[in-house]
Amino acid sequence: MPHRRAAAAAAVVLSQLLLAAPALAKNGEGLVGETNDKIITLFCLGLVIFFTLVIIVGTLIQNRLERRKQARKAAQMRQRVGW
Repeated sequence: MPHRRAAAAAAVVLSQLLLAAPALAKNGEGLVGETNDKIITLFCLGLVIFFTLVIIVGTLIQNRLERRKQARKAAQMRQRVGW
């Protein structure tokens, strides 16, 4: 068991280093070049929009599932009450 954890930890560290290599090789420049205020602003705006959409879609899905659950419960109650 400890061997698996060590192997998993080593794999995570290695994958992170491989993903960070392009940024480290360019004197800290990212994949899109030099970072300025416009890039940061658009990235943060994108994050705000993304998480807002995730919350809205998740809420819609949850409401739909709750309605199905309530309908199923109501159908079960109608079957119990019958003659």
